[in-house]
Amino acid sequence: MRLRGPVCCLFALGLLTCSVSYAVEYYRYSDARGITVISRQGVPSDLIGHGYDVLNEQGRVVRVVPRALTPEEYRTAQAANEQAKADRQLLMLYTRVEDIDRALERKTANIDGQISIARGNLLSVNRLKTDLQGQAASQERAGAEVSALLLEQIAEVSLDQQRLQQQIARYLQRKKEVEDAFARDKTRVVELLKHK
Repeated sequence: MRLRGPVCCLFALGLLTCSVSYAVEYYRYSDARGITVISRQGVPSDLIGHGYDVLNEQGRVVRVVPRALTPEEYRTAQAANEQAKADRQLLMLYTRVEDIDRALERKTANIDGQISIARGNLLSVNRLKTDLQGQAASQERAGAEVSALLLEQIAEVSLDQQRLQQQIARYLQRKKEVEDAFARDKTRVVELLKHK
């Protein structure tokens, strides 16, 4: 019997399909006693975290599944990833050390401007308080009782004084934090540029 046309193609395709064998995988791992085991059933669930190798039928390693990290190793790896990310961002911001110095100058000049404004306001408030206290002293010397309105104004000016002093202290603290942060960035950029 002679096969023709489409029937011949289907027959050949059937033979090819039958001859294709599915790849078999083997798993190589160490058991609880440290003995190397090769198995087709897979790795027991309690040993998967220790890592294993996947082998083909010829015994060649086709995939390596590393052991799971300990919590300490995981934290170390996460910290290294975070540091690498921070380093990339730092090098995107500053390509040279001089860039950091200029950025620091701009930032501190801005803070110094805010401090100058606050100090100017404080001087004005101090003068106003001195004037109000002088008026109160004049009233007392004249034998009159100091007016409630004047006492209220002195109290308000005293609160303004405290608020401005606290504001200046916050600006000075912020300036120190900025200088410290830029110093750390500068040290790190110098290290990174050395290794480039």
